[in-house]
Amino acid sequence: MMKMKKYCMDLRVVENRRIHERYCLLKLTADHTLPEIVPGQFVQVRIDGAQDTFLRRPISVNRVDKRLNELWLLVQIVGKGTQRLSEYASGDTLNLILPLGNGFTIPQAASHARLLLVGGGVGTAPLLFLGELLRELGFAPEFLLGARTAGDVMQADMFESIGRVHITTEDGSAGEQGLVTVHSILNDTFDFIYTCGPKAMMTAVARYAKASGTPCEASLENMMACGIGACLCCVEKTVKGNLCVCTEGPVFNINQLTWDI
Repeated sequence: MMKMKKYCMDLRVVENRRIHERYCLLKLTADHTLPEIVPGQFVQVRIDGAQDTFLRRPISVNRVDKRLNELWLLVQIVGKGTQRLSEYASGDTLNLILPLGNGFTIPQAASHARLLLVGGGVGTAPLLFLGELLRELGFAPEFLLGARTAGDVMQADMFESIGRVHITTEDGSAGEQGLVTVHSILNDTFDFIYTCGPKAMMTAVARYAKASGTPCEASLENMMACGIGACLCCVEKTVKGNLCVCTEGPVFNINQLTWDI
């Protein structure tokens, strides 16, 4: 597995748009070309100007726009740190460590392979970046997105510009009612599945993939503090023993995990 060089750098806020009461979309840029980043990797963001935010916050890379030299972060507002991030304005500076972790496995060549990307909540964020890359490589990725209500489905228009989108909502206000793991599209056959979201959802997706004999990768969202494997707070039990998600993941093949699947 190739280890990519890590950088600690200041990025400038191009736009900070509140796209939902609990989410904001941060677009960042630099005066120099952004380093190479692959789908599935994350960044550690330093929070300045907020109490009790001594630790950096890990955030998945939502998108990289090489033409505009922009890095996008979809931020779920859940505490003081992310609330402060939602208040940054255009022109402000954020300090990031990037890129961190290992990304998703990319198929070697475009074919008729059918790829399904399953996300729930803020776990849909890295799947946008992955989907764009897969499409650039000649694949036709499909997305299965789960949310509580229609208003909680983030960036639906962007996903639809990449590939076919399937939606489930708990209240039935968009797509099929229920959880992603009961969507009728899962009656079809897929060649590879990628998933990111709440652990219960990913476990259910992994169980489906294993039962159907479909290769599957999951991007874990364990709590991370340092991002470099020093604090050990993100350790996950695997078939190879306890591994730090921030350095050995966050993406794992489900056969590496000891989940009840």
